[in-house]
Amino acid sequence: MDGKQIFEMITGLAGGLGLFLFGMKLMSESIEKFAGAKLRKILEFFTKNKFMGLFVGIIFTGIVQSSSACTVMVVSFVNSGLMNLYQAVGVIFGANIGTTVTSLLVSFNLSKYAPIFLLIGVIMIMFFKKQGIVKFGDVLVGFGVLFLGLSLMSSSMDTLKQSPVIEDVFASLTNPFIAVLVGFLVTAVIQSSSVTVSIVLLLAQQGLLNLPICMFIILGCNMGSCVTALIASLAGMKDAKRAAMIHFLFNLVGSAVVFVILMFAGEWVVDVIMKLAGDDPGRFVAFSHTSIKVFQVVLLFPFSNLLVKATYLIIPGDEAKVGYHDDHKLQFIGDKVVFNPATAVVEVVNEIERMASLASDNLNRAMNALVTLDEDDIQEVNVVEENINFLNKSITNYLVKINQSTLPIEDLKSLGGLFHVVNDIERIGDHAKNIADSAVLRKERGIKFSDESFNELRDMMELINENVHLCIEVFAHHKEELLPRIEELEDKVDIMERQVQQAHIDRLKRNECTPDAGMLFSDIVSGLERVSDHAVNIAYSMVKENATN
Repeated sequence: MDGKQIFEMITGLAGGLGLFLFGMKLMSESIEKFAGAKLRKILEFFTKNKFMGLFVGIIFTGIVQSSSACTVMVVSFVNSGLMNLYQAVGVIFGANIGTTVTSLLVSFNLSKYAPIFLLIGVIMIMFFKKQGIVKFGDVLVGFGVLFLGLSLMSSSMDTLKQSPVIEDVFASLTNPFIAVLVGFLVTAVIQSSSVTVSIVLLLAQQGLLNLPICMFIILGCNMGSCVTALIASLAGMKDAKRAAMIHFLFNLVGSAVVFVILMFAGEWVVDVIMKLAGDDPGRFVAFSHTSIKVFQVVLLFPFSNLLVKATYLIIPGDEAKVGYHDDHKLQFIGDKVVFNPATAVVEVVNEIERMASLASDNLNRAMNALVTLDEDDIQEVNVVEENINFLNKSITNYLVKINQSTLPIEDLKSLGGLFHVVNDIERIGDHAKNIADSAVLRKERGIKFSDESFNELRDMMELINENVHLCIEVFAHHKEELLPRIEELEDKVDIMERQVQQAHIDRLKRNECTPDAGMLFSDIVSGLERVSDHAVNIAYSMVKENATN
């Protein structure tokens, strides 16, 4: 080959690889935007045991085309308490099989249809306004670009056979250990086993790699694919590290067993898979990739609990969970949690639920301080209020941040409601602070409330506590069947507020209450009624968002 041919080959390979990587990223992200929320609900619902988790992991990763996305989503569920590691292990195993779908698609040579997918996708993006159609168009464009990249790489590789030097380089790759190392390093750099296996597939189709060596490179790819998850988990919580470690141990142990089998029975394995592939070298690579993964799952699934226990030995200790009253700390969002667009809103809802519990507890603490005039309670109300303000700012900033990311369409539509919920919870916290200030005023000025007044406040708080609790349940856990009871409680609070205010006026007329006590009491009752209003806003914020979707 002359210099011009070499240059054209290198640029063709580079351009094809770039298109392939971009197409895969676009397709994966677009699928998450288009159907991420629905896939998340399926993943959450059907992973209560590891057997169902295995099948869901296969399907989910096969659709999204990213085992990393599936693993990170599972980690998010573990961090949120929706799933434990023993349930998560099934999904992680399934994700390893699902990730082979890309190479299977590549092996069937769909490149000639790429322009059609690309054209349809572009038409959907340019001429339709509905977001669902536009995002599905993005999926088709990503699919088309991916296979155009493959086509470009394949045509560039045709010239490789014309160079005896390059052919000798590939032919000299006969050492299984070196082949595993090459697969590991290339995948660790590219951060996608699907891409590396696809490149191996193209090289096998051109006759540049012999088939047994392809299988050893695939083993290296399997272990290299763990690097992304391991790096992503470094900043995460311990369970995030353990989930990534399960992924790594699965591939390490499974690849070691397959390596030994290939060393002693490699020719027989190659012959069997080659017959299944219809003597097509490219399809052989894809079938090998899938066969290895399926074999590893069959081999290790009975020992999955032992793998989980091993991660606790490798990463010992319990996570220092952030408590409800820990100051200025985030539990479900922030730097200590691996970010994934498909679960970002789930994590925000968990953090907001924690904030709401803080505000509810603080309201009751403030009411207790109003009665007892306990200085410690008053100070604690002020400390917790500062923490609520911190959460308000932090969660709002996080919502702004994820609004600019690739969220699923359904989740993107819910962001407006989440902003309102955070604001309503912050206002409940403010009312608790106001009541604590009233306790201070009552203590400093010696203002006395009658037993009748305290009884009225107690009865009103019972209704409000129940309403706040139910409203948080509707918001965080979608229990919309509670809405009739919430409306009933809200009506009772409104009626009671009017009755209490009238009773207070009657006491003033009978000189049974001082003007100072009367003004303070009236403000507290009005504030409690507004707390109930804010709680109802919290319940209906997401219901209204869902109704408009």
